[in-house]
Amino acid sequence: MGPMKTTIEIPDDLLLAAKRHALESGTTLREIVSRGLRKELAGPGRSRRRRRVVRLVTVRGGLAPALDLSSREAMHEFLRRAR
Repeated sequence: MGPMKTTIEIPDDLLLAAKRHALESGTTLREIVSRGLRKELAGPGRSRRRRRVVRLVTVRGGLAPALDLSSREAMHEFLRRAR
């Protein structure tokens, strides 16, 4: 699979620092972001934060009927009620 475009929100100061770093090191912002993501996702021992266990909410035959996938807030509310 080739590169995929996406949009993310980054604090202004972090974006400026990343652009400056890319320019000073003779690389691209894309490469700086890719390296950072690879380091973060490299595996256990690389990240200081504890991994959070994600529990999938499923029912026999597919997704729960009350789960609304069109709204992030509705999904969060569904998960809060499921606990």
